[in-house]
Amino acid sequence: MYNPFSLVGKTILVTGASSGIGRSIAIECSRMGANVVLTARNEIRLKETLSLMESGEHLVLPADLTKEEDIIKIVNEMPLLNGVVNNAGVGNRVLCKAIKESDLDEVILPNLYGPVLLQRHLLKKKRVAKEASIVMIASRAPYAPSIGNAVYSASKGAILGYANVLALECAPLKIRVNSICPAMVWTELVERDASLMGADYEDLQQKYPLKRYGKPEDVAYLSIYLLSDASSWMTGSSIDLTGGGEGTLTL
Repeated sequence: MYNPFSLVGKTILVTGASSGIGRSIAIECSRMGANVVLTARNEIRLKETLSLMESGEHLVLPADLTKEEDIIKIVNEMPLLNGVVNNAGVGNRVLCKAIKESDLDEVILPNLYGPVLLQRHLLKKKRVAKEASIVMIASRAPYAPSIGNAVYSASKGAILGYANVLALECAPLKIRVNSICPAMVWTELVERDASLMGADYEDLQQKYPLKRYGKPEDVAYLSIYLLSDASSWMTGSSIDLTGGGEGTLTL
């Protein structure tokens, strides 16, 4: 049966694949026929993700992508990739007047340095095939400011700027680079924020036209489109995924 969204025959790297959006992307890619390379810091949770996936020639490569030596190690073990999903990232809410260097390191290193350095080594080692697709999981946060979210917002704004340049530089090889900017998605990060801030998220999500926050699989399905040949004329784009809202994160 004809399926332009098929990932059969493709090998896809997913970072941050141990939970949340990354786990969902890995699972859905496997269901679409892809062989998936999973990486994150926690090997036990990566294997949990693997246990939920359809069978295939999948590969688990634990690594801390804030450490360049870990990046070099896994890139040397990496097969030729037809797709890369840069999903790994963290958040940390702190008021602007209280931001310390350690707060910057906690968020900027995994959200910006990690994917930039990983991409550098993948390209230098020629691990990304011609006509491959690179997907950045960014956020609506740079456009929807919320109290305490400055460092996270800055990191995601920076990755969007980086992705635009990467798209231009990779275009001669027909390697596509696109970004996804979700609004609120139910993940451990959102649940932690709700607990810390005492927010009634069940009530807040009713402000979205579709009356709910996103689910990890909502992001996964859009990722599949961008990884598939169905999006072969799409690069340098940033796609808002907001449940119909204006992008406010309602925090």
